[in-house]
Amino acid sequence: MLAATDANLAPVYAEIFLLIAASAILLIDMFLKEGKRTLTYALSLLAIAGCAVFSFADMNAGATVYTFNGMYVSDPLANLLKLFTYLATAMTLVYSRQYAGERAMMSGNLGGEFYVLALFSMLGQMIMISGNSMLSLYLGLELMSLSLYALVAMRRDHAVSTEAAMKYFILGALASGFLLYGISMVYGATGSLDITTIGQVSAAEGTNSTILVFGLVFIVAGLAFKLGAVPFHMWVPDVYQGAPTTVTLLLGGAPKLATLAMTIRILVEALPSMAFDWQQMLMVLAVLSLAVGNLTAIAQTNIKRMLAYSTIAQMGFVLLAMLTGVVDGDSSDAASSYSAAVYYMITYVLTTVGSFGLIMMLARAGHEAENIVDFKGLGKRSPWFAIVMTILMFSLAGVPPMVGFMAKWAVLQAVANAGMVWLAVVAVMFSLVGAYYYLRIVKTIWFDDAVDTAAIHAPGDMRVVMSLNGLAVVLLGVVPGWLLAVCYSAMQATLAK
Repeated sequence: MLAATDANLAPVYAEIFLLIAASAILLIDMFLKEGKRTLTYALSLLAIAGCAVFSFADMNAGATVYTFNGMYVSDPLANLLKLFTYLATAMTLVYSRQYAGERAMMSGNLGGEFYVLALFSMLGQMIMISGNSMLSLYLGLELMSLSLYALVAMRRDHAVSTEAAMKYFILGALASGFLLYGISMVYGATGSLDITTIGQVSAAEGTNSTILVFGLVFIVAGLAFKLGAVPFHMWVPDVYQGAPTTVTLLLGGAPKLATLAMTIRILVEALPSMAFDWQQMLMVLAVLSLAVGNLTAIAQTNIKRMLAYSTIAQMGFVLLAMLTGVVDGDSSDAASSYSAAVYYMITYVLTTVGSFGLIMMLARAGHEAENIVDFKGLGKRSPWFAIVMTILMFSLAGVPPMVGFMAKWAVLQAVANAGMVWLAVVAVMFSLVGAYYYLRIVKTIWFDDAVDTAAIHAPGDMRVVMSLNGLAVVLLGVVPGWLLAVCYSAMQATLAK
């Protein structure tokens, strides 16, 4: 039974505030007239800002606090990832307002459910990030996933979106089953669902390692599905292409941060004694993701599908950083390797949010700018946003001085320091392959004649945020030190618990 003294509510103020705010927004939205969703939009952004205030205060405190009998933890890593989750979600809502409104996703019976589901999805991500128990991690994952399933299927009159939702739901349920079965095996071997206790028991002599390895295989499979790593990537291109672009952005942005946090909690904190086993699995997943993602992306003509395979390849880099934290039992530089993974994921999310945002900016009522040919002549139609898209593509390709270059460099440095030079060479080779399809977009923007000459209309807030998004990708690449330092110190505090 949970004693009153175990329920310190201060660390969960952000989650409590968001739950109340999202419920209130849903009720308020019921009384708004059709097409008058500006208030819902504004309240959603205010709710995210309120969460940021609470998490920023916790981050400044710098302490690690457990509550709810150790099922929830507020530590520097959690607060860092939450702040970027808020940023990614807020940017997504700003980019989505015009697009979703033009496609009747915020009118009629649907109302403002788009915003509310996005907030509940973010609540699930926050629980995943701060989960210190297999149970709380799984509950957060399901809250996030169920919200995203509903969002993908929101355009009920759109056959492609409905098909994408069915694929995502069925495969997502299968992956959740894998994860839950793996968790049950770990519970059977250790007798606990608590992350800290599992770490202590699994490292002790006499623990049934066979059951632990068996459970670990299913857990890694479930995590790989959520990350979109090969061979659990089948859903990514179909769902990215089939879902409305605004929902694709919700899928490909903030949830990646929460999934990385969950991966760190389970593999690094709960099962460090099994590092040799899960490193071998991550190595295979990383190489396959780099190969399949980059090679398949070359053949794509749909830019959302191309960015889906790009995501698969980018997750390969994240997994490379994750597998280099402990080498031959030596974890002296583990914080550097794991912080490289955190840094890479943050910069990837920042860049991919902007990329999908620009796809929505080029779209208009009755027209989807989903094919690469839709970007022809963008340099003449809108030189400034052509520059922003060029910056984002250069960053994804790893071209200096963009932040994507520094992210790749941090990962390659971690891999090389771990003595896995051959892995670093493989990653560089596939990055060169990946540069082709990113630079193809740049060539299309600047050197091809425009097919669509319609003027680009976008709200002022979207234009401002998009411009800041592009500038941030450049500035974080030119001055990367502070974010790297923050990621490193957050990871150090997590490993020192």
